[in-house]
Amino acid sequence: MLSRPKAIALLLAAGELAPGDAGFAPALPGHVWSFPRDHFSHPGYRNEWWYFTGTAEAEGEPGRRFGYQVTFFRVGLSAGRPAAGSAWAARDVLMGHAAVTDLATGAHRFSEVLYRAAPILAGFGEPPDPRLAWSLGPPGTGGTWEARVDGDGFHVSAEDRAKGLAIDLALAPERPPVLEGPGGLSRKSDRDGFASLYYSVTRLASRGTLRLDGRTWRVRGESWMDREFGSSQLAPDEVGWDWFAIRLRDGRDLMLYLLRGADGRPRFRSGTVVGRDGRPAWLGPGDFRVAVVKRWRSPGGAEYPVAWDVEVGSAALSLYVEAAAEDQENRGGRGPVYWEGAVDVFGPAGEPAGEGYAELTGYGNGTRPPI
Repeated sequence: MLSRPKAIALLLAAGELAPGDAGFAPALPGHVWSFPRDHFSHPGYRNEWWYFTGTAEAEGEPGRRFGYQVTFFRVGLSAGRPAAGSAWAARDVLMGHAAVTDLATGAHRFSEVLYRAAPILAGFGEPPDPRLAWSLGPPGTGGTWEARVDGDGFHVSAEDRAKGLAIDLALAPERPPVLEGPGGLSRKSDRDGFASLYYSVTRLASRGTLRLDGRTWRVRGESWMDREFGSSQLAPDEVGWDWFAIRLRDGRDLMLYLLRGADGRPRFRSGTVVGRDGRPAWLGPGDFRVAVVKRWRSPGGAEYPVAWDVEVGSAALSLYVEAAAEDQENRGGRGPVYWEGAVDVFGPAGEPAGEGYAELTGYGNGTRPPI
């Protein structure tokens, strides 16, 4: 998802660092990818994230659909191991976000956690530990939040009893990882030095349970995983992004992002069309067009786009993308407010053409980090 250009408070802060600042490694060409090892953390970089989003249908209730998000962020405090001898000396901070949306009713619940990566609180695994990232749940909720490797796939779980949400899903890949940019280097600006190393698993068969407001559903659906790591993504003239992850019914997948300036206009854009064979075709700034058709004002006053016309000429795609529910804004207490939600996709004649997720950051007040 960026900073998927993708969330978020701490990631945006990292985007404001100069390339290689504080001893962290910049994202450069030539990374030698290896899976499953690259699913795990890369502590030499300033920040990284594991983004899981998807839609699912309740078993036994045809048409009852849900959207969900589970995200873990690692933000480096030090490029090396802490000098202090205590095991409680933290090298990293973990931030976790979880959300569930009932697309039939529009009910949307969001939860977040923020912990030092330290014993008992939170951490990032290394093989053979299957956990990619984990933390305690929110106060008042037992257990842990986790994203872990599960065979060839993943398992994600998060719960917040006070907010009335829980997610427990097994995710099985239907396609191998795809690199988002040549060699997996995803540029975020025309200027050198602003980039991440970025890959996605665009189709994950999903099965498990979702809980919302006291009721639990067994669900099946499809998910998308975004993975990025780097040390300086956003250029100084960029304040936010619009990101799309779309699975098309014709078997192709589409990732697009637009990085915006303070005036709301795109400063940089990029994308990928994944073919039915799983091979990527990378899109440059002039290869696609995204035009806002409709906006929605949040309770806090931010105006988000919630419907778009999308054209990708080289792929012969003309799509109408619309939020499956307008209020999918993640309103928490620790980080900035942003919109992350399920979208439906239609073809030129209005026929269903796909579904996916969008993330919108940098809109309204309180969207910039305090650090």
